[in-house]
Amino acid sequence: MRAATGRRGTPPERAPNGFEGSEELTPFGDRPPLEIRDAVRAVMRSVVKTPALLATRRIHRPRAHVGDEVRFADGTSAVIYRETVIRRPPTRAPAVLVVAFRLRWVRGRGHAMFRAESLLNTPLFVGFPGLVSKLWLTHDAQGRYRGLYEWDDPTLADAYARALWRVLSLVCPTSSIHYAVLPGLRRDDVLGGADHSLPGDAEWWRPGRVFSG
Repeated sequence: MRAATGRRGTPPERAPNGFEGSEELTPFGDRPPLEIRDAVRAVMRSVVKTPALLATRRIHRPRAHVGDEVRFADGTSAVIYRETVIRRPPTRAPAVLVVAFRLRWVRGRGHAMFRAESLLNTPLFVGFPGLVSKLWLTHDAQGRYRGLYEWDDPTLADAYARALWRVLSLVCPTSSIHYAVLPGLRRDDVLGGADHSLPGDAEWWRPGRVFSG
């Protein structure tokens, strides 16, 4: 996987209670995917955990952001079509994760079918440790889908993205799968433009303006 951002595949070193120095706001991403067996185990743990999350009503689907348009720094835009939030303790080490991919063989009305069907994919991610929320975005003009997550602990976000790569590779060209982790930021910080000063050599993950739907 090609490095997508500043430090080219190296996550920041964690201090005992947070981050130190300039590493705090240094994006990283596109590290090699997990071994298949490790990715399968991680996804299965999430699937097994999902019924308990449902039973305790910890999974929520707010609609406040549904319909909002997010414009990215590369000139593309996408619309939020679903939000998933996990009720959990306050975040101690916030991080934002942005994932992008293109689906094979999906064209025209197939995109609407995918968006409806994608709800069934929820167990594949909601049980991962550290997940706070996910915004599901429609495909952009290049046919590229994005997921914009908030996570508690950037290393957990990185582990999830590397497991997700194995799942996406079943239905996506592997060259289209990319991710970026933004340590020290919350989702609403990023949507509000707080990441504009961050270094990096890719713009696909960098939200610009958000327009209410």
